[in-house]
Amino acid sequence: MAIRNIREIGDAILNKKCKEIKKVNEKLITLIDDMLETMYNSQGVGLAAPQVGVLKRLVVIDISEEANDPIVIINPEIICTDGTQTGDEGCLSVPDKIGVVTRPNYVKIKAYDTNMEEFILEGEELLARAICHEIDHLNGELFVDKVDGELRDVNDDYIEEIIEENLIE
Repeated sequence: MAIRNIREIGDAILNKKCKEIKKVNEKLITLIDDMLETMYNSQGVGLAAPQVGVLKRLVVIDISEEANDPIVIINPEIICTDGTQTGDEGCLSVPDKIGVVTRPNYVKIKAYDTNMEEFILEGEELLARAICHEIDHLNGELFVDKVDGELRDVNDDYIEEIIEENLIE
């Protein structure tokens, strides 16, 4: 496994639509392993293949607190969404910036696992947000195009404020 460079906003690859994966081979498994290691190393909850320079319809997500419950999603297709949630969102490809984005509160997708077997995945709240955010990457879209208002800098004061709010509530 290896940590890959994360492409950042301004890199043309982030605005391109990804190609469907036809088969899983050793090269794809290596890519999946590298994406997971890169995501964990960067303390992200999701990573899409174009973020590491590969135009394939592949996403990895792990929203678990322990960062040990990865979800690998190949060729995802949104079947339905419901409700809305609005909140701060960031992206490994847009470092040190956050913005308010409205997303579905529930999402249901059809996708394939590493055995190319179809499965259905349903998610609410953070998982729904992560799924939608990563699928946007596969379609050449960045969260910055969906931000309500302006992007804000992430700084230590802001992070401390969020931690304090969570401890108080």
